[in-house]
Amino acid sequence: MPIITLTTDFGEKDHFVGAIKGAIYSESEDLKIVDITHHINPFNIQEAAYVLQNAYKSFPKGSIHIIGVDAELNPENKHIAVKLNEHYFIGADNGIITLLSSEFNPEKIVEINIHDRVESVFPVLDVFVKVAAHIARGGTLEVIGKLTTSLKPIKQLMPIVSADETQISGNVIYIDNYGNIVTNISKKLFNSIRQNRKFELSARNHKFNTIYDKYSDLVNFDLDDNKRDYDGKKLAIFNSQNNIEIAIYRSNLNTVGGASSLLGLDYRDTVSIKFIEG
Repeated sequence: MPIITLTTDFGEKDHFVGAIKGAIYSESEDLKIVDITHHINPFNIQEAAYVLQNAYKSFPKGSIHIIGVDAELNPENKHIAVKLNEHYFIGADNGIITLLSSEFNPEKIVEINIHDRVESVFPVLDVFVKVAAHIARGGTLEVIGKLTTSLKPIKQLMPIVSADETQISGNVIYIDNYGNIVTNISKKLFNSIRQNRKFELSARNHKFNTIYDKYSDLVNFDLDDNKRDYDGKKLAIFNSQNNIEIAIYRSNLNTVGGASSLLGLDYRDTVSIKFIEG
C-alpha cells in the first residue's frame, strides 16, 4: 500500500487530524500515514506549497499527498486530484498545486465530482480521504473526477526583475522553526541576473553583500574558539532548497531570538537585491 501524507493548517489541539487518520484507517488498516506538518499558518497557500514542495520528493513514487489548507468547496475553490512527478496530490484548486507544478508539468488533473455521493461539511475528512483510499487501492483518477487541463492561476508573491535587470524584488514566504526568513528569490534566478556583478541585498534597514552556501561559512575557523564570537550574527545564505534565506547564526527563539524577531521581518515583507556595475 502507498504512503498517504498530510499537510494542513489544523494544528494539533483539535480533533481534526485524529479524525482524518481514523477515517483513513477505516478505509484500510494497511495504509501508512505520515504527517508532513499541521502547523501551516491558516490559509497560507504559499507556505503550504513551500513546505510540501521541499518534502514530497523524499517520499517513494506513487505516494499520495492530502493538502488540508483553504480546502472548503465553493465556486472559486474546486477540489482536484493531480498526478505530478509520479506523486498524487489531493486538495483545493487554490494555487498550491499551481506552485508545486512550477518544476514539473502535471501528468493528469481531474476535478473531483464525488460530492453528490459523499455528504460532507469537512471535505478533507469526507472527500479527500475517499479519493486517497481509491488511489491507494489502484483506482484511476477518471473514476473520481472529470479530466481537465487547467489549474487556477496563482496570484501569490513572485519575485520581480526590473526591466534593466539591475534589481530583483522578492518577498518573505516562510519563517522556519529557528526564526530564519526564507525568501522567494532562488539561487538560479539570482545567478542568472547577477552576471558576476557586485550586489547589495536589503531587508528593511539591514544590508548584506555576501550570500553564503551554509551557515558555518560565516565562521573563521582559523581563530581560536574563544575569539570567534559569531553567535547572534546576521547572515544571508542559499538554504537547502536553494532559496535566499536571512538568518541569525545559532539563533534560538527562546533566548536570543531569530531573524524574524530581531530584524523585524515578517511574511510578505519585501527583500530586494540591487546589482552594481564595476
